[in-house]
Amino acid sequence: MMNATRFRTLLITACAVVGSLPSDALAARLRAGVAKVDITNTEAGPINDPLFVKALVIKDDATTAVIITVDAVAIGEIGHIRNDYLSKVRSRLEKELGIKPQSVLVNASHCHGIVCADVDERTFQAVKQAASHLVPVNVGAGVGREDRIMENRRLRLKSGKEADVRHAYALPPDEEVVGTGPVDPEIGVLRLDREDGRTLAVVYNFACHPIMGVPSGGNTADLTGFASKAIEDNLSDGTIALFLQGCGGDVNPALYKDVDNPRNAEPLGNLLGLSTLRALKTIRSKEDGRLKVIHETIALPRADVARRIIAMEAEQQALLQSLQGTSLNLKTFLPLAVKYGVSGDYPSYYSHRYMSEKAAGRDDLTRLDAENRVNMKQYVNNIHVMEQLTRTQTNLALLRKHQADNQAAGSKTVDVEVLGVRVGDFVLVTFPGELTVQTGLDVKQASPHDLTFVAGYTNGYIYYAPTAEQLKNVGGAQEDSDCILAPEWQKIYEDKVAAILKKL
Repeated sequence: MMNATRFRTLLITACAVVGSLPSDALAARLRAGVAKVDITNTEAGPINDPLFVKALVIKDDATTAVIITVDAVAIGEIGHIRNDYLSKVRSRLEKELGIKPQSVLVNASHCHGIVCADVDERTFQAVKQAASHLVPVNVGAGVGREDRIMENRRLRLKSGKEADVRHAYALPPDEEVVGTGPVDPEIGVLRLDREDGRTLAVVYNFACHPIMGVPSGGNTADLTGFASKAIEDNLSDGTIALFLQGCGGDVNPALYKDVDNPRNAEPLGNLLGLSTLRALKTIRSKEDGRLKVIHETIALPRADVARRIIAMEAEQQALLQSLQGTSLNLKTFLPLAVKYGVSGDYPSYYSHRYMSEKAAGRDDLTRLDAENRVNMKQYVNNIHVMEQLTRTQTNLALLRKHQADNQAAGSKTVDVEVLGVRVGDFVLVTFPGELTVQTGLDVKQASPHDLTFVAGYTNGYIYYAPTAEQLKNVGGAQEDSDCILAPEWQKIYEDKVAAILKKL
C-alpha cells in the first residue's frame, strides 16, 4: 500500500509535468463538422456556376462555434437576402440545435450572385448537417500570399481629393492621378484535418470585391467561388473550402475597367485558389484544443453630412455653369480628333497644300485648324465636366439617402455586432460593414497574435466603413459617400477589437 509521503511526491511530480505542457495539449481535442448546400436561384436567368451556403461547426466540451459563409452580396439590407435572415437562422439554430446566437458567424462573400428565396432554410440545413457529423480534428493555421488579382480602387488626385474606380462613372483623366491606396496580399488560412490526415475543411480569408463577373453574364459566385472550387478539387474527397471576405471595401479585381477583353472571374479565382493551396502545403495540423468565441455589441456614431450635401450641390451648380457652347457634336468631333491626332502640323490636307497656300499669301487651312482646335478643346472640356457631374450626382444621391435614413433612425448611434473567434493559432475579428483595407492592416499590425485576420460583411450589413482619413473626402468616392458612420467610428471599433484580441 502506498504511504502518504510517496503519494504526495507523485502528486507533486504529476502537477509539475502537467504545468509544463503547452496550453493546447491540456485541452480536449476539438471536434468539427462541415457541410454545404446549393442556394442558386434557378429562376433568375442563366446559371454559370453554383452559389453555396457552407457551414462549419467546431466544438469542445464547453464551446460551440459556427462559421457560415454565403455566396451573396450581403447579410440583409442590400441584395437578395432579407433583413430577417440572420435572426431567423439564429433563432432556429438555438431552438432546434441548442446553439447560442452569439456563437454564430455569418459572412457574405460579397459576390453579386442571386440566391434562392429560401436561403434561410437551406442555411439551417447546412448547419444541421455539419453538426450531425462531428469528427475529431487536428488544427493548423498560416498565411498565404496573392497580389496579382486585385488593386486598390481609390485614386489620389493632384487636387488632394480622391476618386474611385467604378462602372457607375468615368475615371478622372490620367494626368490628374498621382497615386493609389494599399492592398493586403495576405490569405489567412485555417486548416482542419481528420485524425487520418484527410482535410475536413479549409477556412480562408482575403480582401477583394468579387465583382468581376463571367463572359456569359450568368449567375456566378465570382472569383471566390472559383477559388473555393480549385481548393476543394485538389484536396481530400469531401473537403469543403469556406471563404471569409476581408476588408475589401476599396479593393477591386485587377483590370476591373478593361474594355478589350471579356470580364472573367475564373482566372483570378484560380490564382487565389492555387495560392491558398500553396499556403496549405506549409501548414502542419496538430492536436490543439483552443476554441474561444467573444461576442460584443458596440454603438457607433451616425454621420451628419448636411453641410457636405449643401457644398456638393453648389459644386454641382458650378460645374453646370462651366459648360460652354461649341459647334461640334460627337459626329463631327471624333473625325477631327483622329485627324488632328495623326498629324498635328497638317491635319486638314497634305503638307504641300499648306505650302502652296503660304506661297500664294493665303492661310485658309491654318485658320481652319485654329478654329477647329478651339472647338475641340472646349468639347473635351465639356466631356470632362460631364464626367465630373456624373460622379458628383452619383455620390450626392448616396449622401442624401444615408442622411435621410440617419435622421429617420431616431438615434445618433447604430448598434453593430463584433465577434472575436480563436481556433488554435487562427484568430479572427469581424465587422458588419464594408471595411476598407487600411483598417484591416491596422488591426493586424496592432494585434498581439501573429495570425490575426479581419472579416467584414459579417452578421449584418451597414454599408461602407471607410477610415477617418478617407471620410475627409466625403462625396468624392463611393466608400466615403455610401456610408452611415461618422469618422469617430474607427477608433471606437479598433479600441474594442484591441480589447477582444487581448482576451482571445
